[in-house]
Amino acid sequence: MKKVLVITYYWPPAGGPGVQRWLKFVKYLRDFNVEPIVYIPKNPNYPLVDESFLKDIPEGITIYSHEILEPYRWAKLLSRKKTKRISAGIINTKDQSFIEKILLWVRGNLFVPDARKFWVGPSVKFLSNIIDKEQISSIITTGPPHSVHLIGLRLKQIMPINWIADFRDPWTTIGYHKKLKLSSFAAQKHKRLESKVLNSADKIIVTSATTKQEFTTLTEQPITVITNGFDRGVGQKKTLDVKFTISHIGSMLSGRNPTNLWKVLSELLNQDKAFKKALLLRFIGVISDEVLSSLSHYGLQDNLELVGYVSHHKALAFQDMSQILLLAEIDSIETQGIIPGKLFEYIAAKRPILAIGPKGWEVGAIINETNAGCIFEYTDEIELKNVLLSWFEQYKKGELKISSSGIETYSRRELTRKLSELI
Repeated sequence: MKKVLVITYYWPPAGGPGVQRWLKFVKYLRDFNVEPIVYIPKNPNYPLVDESFLKDIPEGITIYSHEILEPYRWAKLLSRKKTKRISAGIINTKDQSFIEKILLWVRGNLFVPDARKFWVGPSVKFLSNIIDKEQISSIITTGPPHSVHLIGLRLKQIMPINWIADFRDPWTTIGYHKKLKLSSFAAQKHKRLESKVLNSADKIIVTSATTKQEFTTLTEQPITVITNGFDRGVGQKKTLDVKFTISHIGSMLSGRNPTNLWKVLSELLNQDKAFKKALLLRFIGVISDEVLSSLSHYGLQDNLELVGYVSHHKALAFQDMSQILLLAEIDSIETQGIIPGKLFEYIAAKRPILAIGPKGWEVGAIINETNAGCIFEYTDEIELKNVLLSWFEQYKKGELKISSSGIETYSRRELTRKLSELI
C-alpha cells in the first residue's frame, strides 16, 4: 500500500466536529490501497472530549505523537470558563469582561496563526526522522488549527515530499477572525502565512465550492472539494419524540442566533394553545448567553431543553428522535461557504431540516439537491411561519417525514474513495 502521513491536532478522545473528518478518512483509506500513518499531539488541551470516537480508530494503525506546549492551560489560571469557550470558538460579542478582552487580544496578536504554534518546530524535527524511517512520500495537514499547515510548509521546504493541505474551514475569512481584536500587523501576518501555505502545497482540499472559489484567487495550485459526510446507517426505523421537538446539535454561537425563528415561534405559541403545549426547543451542546437571552426575550424559556454536550453516539440518538433538526449559520458573506459537518448527519437521519443562514449559503444547494428540508434567510418570516405550521399539522397526524434522495455520495466511505484518487 502507498503510505501517507496524516498530521492532525484533533484525534480521539477529542470531541466535536473537528476530529471526525480525518478519523473517518483514516478508517476507510485501507479499502483503497492507502496505508495512513497518523501524527498527533501527545498532551493536547482539547476543549471537548468524546471517548466514543476511540472505537473508530482502525486496528493496527501506526500513530506517532509528540509533546505540545498549550498556552490555553496558562490562560485557565485567569478564567477556566472563558478560556474553554474561546478555545472552542465560542466568543461573546456583547458585555465582554476585562479578562475576556485581554484573552482575545492575546490570542489574536501574540499567537499567530493560533495558540498551537509552539507545536510546529518540535514536530518538524520529529517528523523528519519518521518520514525517512517509514519511507513516506506524501503528507497531509489539516486545519484549523492552521499552525498544523506550517508543519507541512517547513517539511516541504526541507524534504522531497508531496504535500496535501486540507482546509476544514477557511483561514483569514473565517467569521471569528473579526472578533480576535487583530492588529494590522497580526492580520497581515495571517495573510502572508495563508499565501505561503496555499502556494507551497502540491494540492489543496477544501470542504465547499465557495472556499475553492476564494482560494482560486490566491493560488494556482490544484484545489479539490471534498465535503464532510456521514458514517451511519440510513433509513432505519426510529421512535420519534412525542413533543414537537426542534433540535439543534452542536455549538450555538452568538452569531448563530436566528431571531426571526424565535419571533415566529413566539407568535405561534400565542396564537395556538396546542402548539404551545407541543413545542420543545432542544439544544444539545454549548449555547451562548446571547442566544439564551434572545430565547428568553421572545418568551420561549418554558419550551426549552438544554442538554449540554453529549457523546457523538448520543447526539445521533437525539437526531433520530427529533421531529425537526435545526441548522443555523452566521448571517455573513464570509459564511456562505461554511457547510457544517452535522448537515450530512442530519440528512442521514432523514428528519426535516430547518436551515437558517446567509443569502447564497451553499448549504441550500445540498438541502435542495437531496430534498432534505427547507432553507431560509434571517429576514424570512412569513414563509418560515407557513412551513412550520405545515409541519405542525403533519406532526399532529403522525405524518411528518421527508423523502430525501441522492445522499449516498456523502457517505464517508465514498468521500474517502475520492480522497484516495487524489493521493
